[in-house]
Amino acid sequence: MDLNYLFYRQQISLLRARSAANPESRAAHEGLAKGYTEQILAYRNTNHRLETAEREVA
Repeated sequence: MDLNYLFYRQQISLLRARSAANPESRAAHEGLAKGYTEQILAYRNTNHRLETAEREVA
């Protein structure tokens, strides 16, 4: 997974939400940004668990 891509898409979604012409469009873009945020956090949590496990083995 490419975190840079997820951060990029998250920021684009937030910018589009900010400039949305109507509430429905704003909500859609905010939803996309939330989804990207969840993917980023899941990736970070997975890597944190792996790093912790590697330290315990060492």
